Amino acid sequence: MREIKITETVLRDAQQSLIATRMPRSDFEEILETMDKAGYYSLECWGGATFDSCLRYLDEDPWERLRFIRSKCPNTKLQMLLRGQNLLGYHHYSDDTVRAFVRKSVENGIDIIRIFDALNDYTNIKTAVDECIKAGGHAQGTICYTTSPIHTLEKMVELGKELEAMGCHSICVKDMAGIMTPQKAYDLISALKKEVTLPIVLHTHATTGMSQMTYLKAVEAGVDVIDCAISQMSGGTSQPATESTVFALQEMGYEINLDTKVLKTINDHFAPVKKKFLENGLLNPTVLGTSVDGLHYQVPGGMLSNLIAQLTAQNAMDRFEECLIETPKVRADLGYPPLVTPMSQMVGVQAVQNVLLGERYKNIGKEVKAYIRGEYGKAPGTIDADLAAKALNGEAPIQGRYAETLENEMENAKEELAQIANGRYANSVENVLSYTLFSAQAKKFFEDQEEKRINKISFNYTIRKVD
Repeated sequence: MREIKITETVLRDAQQSLIATRMPRSDFEEILETMDKAGYYSLECWGGATFDSCLRYLDEDPWERLRFIRSKCPNTKLQMLLRGQNLLGYHHYSDDTVRAFVRKSVENGIDIIRIFDALNDYTNIKTAVDECIKAGGHAQGTICYTTSPIHTLEKMVELGKELEAMGCHSICVKDMAGIMTPQKAYDLISALKKEVTLPIVLHTHATTGMSQMTYLKAVEAGVDVIDCAISQMSGGTSQPATESTVFALQEMGYEINLDTKVLKTINDHFAPVKKKFLENGLLNPTVLGTSVDGLHYQVPGGMLSNLIAQLTAQNAMDRFEECLIETPKVRADLGYPPLVTPMSQMVGVQAVQNVLLGERYKNIGKEVKAYIRGEYGKAPGTIDADLAAKALNGEAPIQGRYAETLENEMENAKEELAQIANGRYANSVENVLSYTLFSAQAKKFFEDQEEKRINKISFNYTIRKVD
């Protein structure tokens, strides 16, 4: 039997889907060296929402976090998720920013960059793919899986051919909502295997309760790598459990080179971590369950946890079901975009506004307006004419690739950063990138770091004076 490789997601997508990316380095730093010995194909540990969360909530430098993981895991490929021209933010950045970010990601320790565009508009990933290849990284092109009248099997296969022609090293089928059925997985993976020569990776979520059956059929169809999460942080809106998936596939005769004793140690480490987040409320039990409604609403794990957090903050959890029902309606109005960041956030926020304001599109979010203008790329389908007219308000939609209209950003960002915290952080390209992507959050982080440095110096001086 052939080998099936496993990517472990606990450090990125599992914790992003379950606890909105609030896991600090202190929760996993002691187990990293053990994880490096497990035999994983890769550790997904960076990208997605981790960068934003480090600066916004965790008081961590995301670059230092990556370098630390790299230092403790020298034998395992490190993997990240990148939103194409959006990078790790929520709008398109200029090409100079994209190239600098991709190169620095590789230089700081990333081996595999899973690059996707929320609309499967590959003009939005070509710059990132090109720079990843030039930097010596593994460029993993992505098909964002969804179902709609326009997302056919033939269309998905054509997307796979595009990624191979672009020079990608592998292809990931990204089922962010856990809606891929076992039969659809078998059909799609089989079709891709016939038409492209690249390794195929499948990513799904356990949200709807089908994920391990889906993986099994994908394995039978020839998939090369699957994404799993160590069992303490698996299930619900996260990925299928690593250990049980490995056990089942090994019993069927497939070769999986993971050390099960090491997996047990890793899982034991995350037991108190999970308990902590349950007790402090960041891990809402709702996201640990199975929701077959996802087959209809197509709400992915990260979007679901954000939706719950948004409604909880507004004391409106009693409107949860209404928001779920409204979500696919908004998606259809917007031309059936796959529900993955940033489109999932846009559609989710708009659905909530439609419900809570009591009138559909009484207020259209600025990001939705930008999408309708064409700033995020070409919509997969046709946008509702009345909604488009209201959003554009007479303005002509953008033609061509939006990033080509953007001026270079890095030099201006460096000049602005030089005015913050006595300019101490402006000489690092990584810091300039942090500021470019998340200006307000990075500014606060650098100012806080400078204050800590000054206070530390002052404290040391006081001690010497006493001596």
